[in-house]
Amino acid sequence: MTAIDFSTGTSLPAVGGAPATRLRLTVRGRRVLAFLASIPAVIALSVAIVSGGGALASGEGSAPEGTFAEVTVVPGDTLWSIAEEAAPGADPRDVVDAIVRLNALPSGALAVGQTLALPAEYSAGQ
Repeated sequence: MTAIDFSTGTSLPAVGGAPATRLRLTVRGRRVLAFLASIPAVIALSVAIVSGGGALASGEGSAPEGTFAEVTVVPGDTLWSIAEEAAPGADPRDVVDAIVRLNALPSGALAVGQTLALPAEYSAGQ
């Protein structure tokens, strides 16, 4: 294979058998490379998010025994009514928040027969 030298017009043999080319990336090529480079970061972030919930299940930060009273939910009970019964002199919003945090409730829905722990500071009214 040969190459043409434009300064003299003569042909020269190519080095290595193939002409040297310069790599050019198009906009699409840059996007593909950016996407491929971001895949490890997305995977690492996904693993961190999925495994991050394990800290909620640990018993390290749980309340010691005897620091709370228990109440069983009966038909018609709500967190608000339980909070008003447990601490008539306190703001029910604060009591509901404390009950939700102590019992790690995902929502305000209660089931009949469910046992709830009441913080000791509010259980004196029971």
